[in-house]
Amino acid sequence: MSDARLSGPPPAPSRRWSWTDPKLRSSVIQIVLALILIWLAWAFYANAQSNLTRLGIASGFGFLDNRAGFAISQTLIPYNENMSYGRAFMVGLLNTLLVAFLGIVLATIIGFLMGVARLSKNVVIKALASAYVEITRNLPPLFQILFWYLAVLSTLPGPRQSWGFGIQPVLGAIGSGLSGIGLGFLGGPLSAFAASLAAPSVFVNNRGLVVPRPIFEDGSMAILYALIVAVVASIAIGLWAKKRREATGKPFPVFWTGLALVILLPLAASAAAGFPVTVEKPELRGFNFVGGLRVIPEFVSLLLALSIYTGGFIAEIVRSGIMAVSKGQTEAAHSLGLRTGPTLRLVVIPQAMRVIVPPLTSQYLNLTKNSSLGVAVGYPDLFAVFAGSTLNQTGQAIEIIAVTMAVYLTISIVTSTIMGWYNKRVALVER
Repeated sequence: MSDARLSGPPPAPSRRWSWTDPKLRSSVIQIVLALILIWLAWAFYANAQSNLTRLGIASGFGFLDNRAGFAISQTLIPYNENMSYGRAFMVGLLNTLLVAFLGIVLATIIGFLMGVARLSKNVVIKALASAYVEITRNLPPLFQILFWYLAVLSTLPGPRQSWGFGIQPVLGAIGSGLSGIGLGFLGGPLSAFAASLAAPSVFVNNRGLVVPRPIFEDGSMAILYALIVAVVASIAIGLWAKKRREATGKPFPVFWTGLALVILLPLAASAAAGFPVTVEKPELRGFNFVGGLRVIPEFVSLLLALSIYTGGFIAEIVRSGIMAVSKGQTEAAHSLGLRTGPTLRLVVIPQAMRVIVPPLTSQYLNLTKNSSLGVAVGYPDLFAVFAGSTLNQTGQAIEIIAVTMAVYLTISIVTSTIMGWYNKRVALVER
């Protein structure tokens, strides 16, 4: 006879699958839905291919290698009419990323300043901030883009009467002002001194902003490498300073140290390489400026409108985030001797970020998508260049619309991923 104690535990009874089992029912439903979606996608693709073949319309992405044949007013990479549609797509994509990145930075700065200003005890500052929020939030973004483009930038003088910015115009204006009030003995020499200075290099007119253009010669890569090293070193110092503060309670001037590294390291690399970066100043020749770097008014109007419009929403998000922090935190900071500024920067804002970040992500996504409104003023973003000019010339709507949708979806997912990572870092960790 065998010993029952040595035979081990009895085997578990076999499980019988039944439709009443929630897991089985859920799995079957998901498989059926997946098969239906796959069938619909295939039916859509087959139907589209059949119709395109019947109409004699070419399909596929071979058109990306064909000659574009149209010019683009703003290009961050070399481009001309003889280049391909693929190159035009890259130009439009970079223009979209440029206005989205700068818009997010400007809108964040404006929103935080206005959000804090709305909580100010100064009645004038609070009223101005409230008026800004109410006006910008309640006007459509397209209207604001057209306002800046048609009512502001288009009314600026032409290239011959451009507004120059520099020390010479300022001193000249002061000299003229002194002469105008009877102080010619001061205004005359000051105007003469202003005339002896170099002409201004920054001009504003109805064709945009004209600024000096840096020209990078051999050895310029050393400056870029030095800048990368400075940024990495600043991040490393920030992480070290955080651990040091948590261990000892002693602060470290991370911002000023990082700023010094970012400025001094590239400057030292430039000196070691013999200053390989020169500057090309714009010159007025005929009816327009030659040389320099021109920022087109379409870009300026789109950037200003999106930044100011989104800044109004961010201001309310910041205000609500600050108000969500208990007043006891502020009172405790004041009892420790912290003034209002350090209390806001070191105590209130870090806690408010847990409330601010999720809705802030939505505003960043909205700003990126609203950049497609630039087509109203002719800004050459992805939508205007690829889903506009390229689509009109090639007629390959399915491929172009699919790629455009995929690009905007990818940008949104990347933005959400970055903000989600940051949200986890500032979230309250329960122990």
